[in-house]
Amino acid sequence: MSDTALETAPDFTLPSTSGEVSLSALKGAPVVLFFYPRDDTSGCTKENEAFTALLPEFEKLGVKVFGVSKDSIASHEKFMAKKALTVPLISDEGSDMCENYGVWKEKKMYGKTFMGIERSTFLVDAEGRIAQEWRKVKVPGHAEAVLEAARAL
Repeated sequence: MSDTALETAPDFTLPSTSGEVSLSALKGAPVVLFFYPRDDTSGCTKENEAFTALLPEFEKLGVKVFGVSKDSIASHEKFMAKKALTVPLISDEGSDMCENYGVWKEKKMYGKTFMGIERSTFLVDAEGRIAQEWRKVKVPGHAEAVLEAARAL
């Protein structure tokens, strides 16, 4: 359990591939928000495929699952169609949600410094509190770990 268990998850209202999504409107059901850097890249594809494979298990628990990146809805829809993904994807093109959740970070790759999304996941309980968070996520086994935490809610 993280030390932010009593912290309220920042609300948002943003477009997604399943229509407009607002955290406050989802209150009463647990929510998984997984932030990933970019559509149709290797690690992001594997992460989205893992959550898609486990989506029926999350749904049995009444848990809503959303992927979040700065990509546009058009990019998300193309990515979902290409990879047969079923988890709705939220578009945070303005990066407000990423900043509010503290995942918009300075990153370094190949000697270059740039701003980007740090792969992170938040499990929000039915009351809108962050029950658990994962930072600097490594994809293998991650979706399974989130499912186990959701089962414990």
